[in-house]
Amino acid sequence: MSSALTDLFPHPIVQAPMAGGVSVPQLAAAVSDAGGLGFLAAGYKTADGLYQEIKQLRGLTNRPFGVNVFMPQPEYADPSAVDVYAHQLAGEAAWYETELGDPDSGRDDGYDVKLAVLLDNPVPVVSFHFGVPAREVLESFRRAGTLTLVTATTVEEALAVRRAGADAVIAQGVEAGGHQGTHRDIPENDGSGIGLLSLVAQIRETVDLPIVAAGGIMRGGQIAAALAAGASAAQLGTAFLATAESGANALHKRALTNPLFTRTELTRAFSGRPARGLVNRFMREHGPYAPAAYPEVHHLTSPLRKAAAKAGDAQGMALWAGQGHRMARELPAGQLVEVLAAELADARTALSALSQAGGDVR
Repeated sequence: MSSALTDLFPHPIVQAPMAGGVSVPQLAAAVSDAGGLGFLAAGYKTADGLYQEIKQLRGLTNRPFGVNVFMPQPEYADPSAVDVYAHQLAGEAAWYETELGDPDSGRDDGYDVKLAVLLDNPVPVVSFHFGVPAREVLESFRRAGTLTLVTATTVEEALAVRRAGADAVIAQGVEAGGHQGTHRDIPENDGSGIGLLSLVAQIRETVDLPIVAAGGIMRGGQIAAALAAGASAAQLGTAFLATAESGANALHKRALTNPLFTRTELTRAFSGRPARGLVNRFMREHGPYAPAAYPEVHHLTSPLRKAAAKAGDAQGMALWAGQGHRMARELPAGQLVEVLAAELADARTALSALSQAGGDVR
């Protein structure tokens, strides 16, 4: 297996790219400087906004970093279902004194223009979510000297990633916070996601690509378990969401450990695609009726989410979080990387001691 990816950063710790303003340059720089791999999220940004963030990040660190890109989505949403959901949300708009967004604001998230930015100004790593890029796209990045990663939530998706020619696969378990990176959004499959360790082990036995494990990881011991299962590195999102450098709303950060929010669920309520977040009023009231319509629902609810945040109402926000959210630590991002690396070293030492003891008994 190629070590080109893990050679870029001393610790097998990747900061997940969290769209919506969380993965700011300051966070990515702190993680990279501490020996992990920091990431920017191109999702929901303009191409120029992405270019400016890359430029800012390069001014903050000379260490390698990555950029995540959302794949364009096929047009299979039922417009009438979106209209019905918009009618259901009318009360929310009145409550927050705002208008609903335009569900037809765009499907491709500026994909082609963002690719042009990343090919004109190559970065060390680019990852893709919600599907697999064309082989020609991945080859273009390879010629530019950029390593490519693609999210997979099943073995079949990981095989598609290999066939396309990516350099590594991100194995995303169902525990992960935020959007599941499924290649096709199939409502019948809701709730059937695979746990991270099982997914990593299955992909390891099937696909000869380096694996980055993602989903619910909050401690160094969990990183050690993912590595033992066959991963080359671990990607953590929720763990970094609570750090000082994170661009997450303060209400979102506090909610991670607030006893009021006891659990997470996968929901379509905010975006029309399955995403894991803290269960709040909006999710309970609207989740059961939200259609499979991404990014239409995302555009529709965007003003509501912004208005709720402005009003200081966490019950109307999309509080994305993984299953390990209660283990979040309010540390500077660089210090968190150091703590995780130390915990990983301790776990590896303990595992080695257990193995040696077992060998002695035999």
